[in-house]
Amino acid sequence: MELDLKDKVALVTGAGSQVGFGRGIALTLAKHGCDIVANDIDLEGVQKTAAEVEAIGRKALAIKADVTKIDEVKDMVKKALDKFGRIDILVNNAGRATAPTPFVETPEENWEKVINLNIYGVFHCSKAVLPQMLERKSGKIINITSGAGISGMPRCVHYGATKAAIIAFTKGLSKEVISSGVYVNAVAPGVGDTNFMVTGNFPPGEIDRAVATVPTKKATTPEDVGNMVAYLASDLADQIVGQTFLVDGGHG
Repeated sequence: MELDLKDKVALVTGAGSQVGFGRGIALTLAKHGCDIVANDIDLEGVQKTAAEVEAIGRKALAIKADVTKIDEVKDMVKKALDKFGRIDILVNNAGRATAPTPFVETPEENWEKVINLNIYGVFHCSKAVLPQMLERKSGKIINITSGAGISGMPRCVHYGATKAAIIAFTKGLSKEVISSGVYVNAVAPGVGDTNFMVTGNFPPGEIDRAVATVPTKKATTPEDVGNMVAYLASDLADQIVGQTFLVDGGHG
């Protein structure tokens, strides 16, 4: 059996950054035959991703929406269903961190920012997309978590805690919906060669220092994550339920 996603429709959140996991996931899924609904709060960025999907030969829809706001998520899902008629795959990729700070010095507003996007964003999108999956008795939800949610992350403990919550969410929801033909799994990237650390205000050189601790001595690329997502979204993964897969070069 080959990895075949031909004519499936995938909604990928956080797909606007041109050096982010979301874009890499969207393009990888498109290369395997998916039409893509690309979401981000950065409209220009997500339009660029959609244009790249179309250049591959697949259909694309770019939608600006803040996944921390349930009304915007509902409107996004309605637009996607109006265009494509269904959503076969949901990739909850949108996430954020804040600058590394000792826990006792981390402002509560930083907790709220990270919790709102990393947890509520996943909740909102899953709740909005699930009804049509349950009705059709078919669907794949892949949550992008982090190695920090498994091993913890000093000075970013609030970030690691949100990612651990998504691992538990994945396990619980998968058991709830598998009898209806909906599969829920998660992917936990390691140190990523993306703009994530830049936007999170990590100190200069942090990526290089982190990569030096990875056994393969390589950063995890968007394509690495996209390949795992594509596998989990395919029929090849139909005996995999509620699992979290580290893609981290052996760092975990």
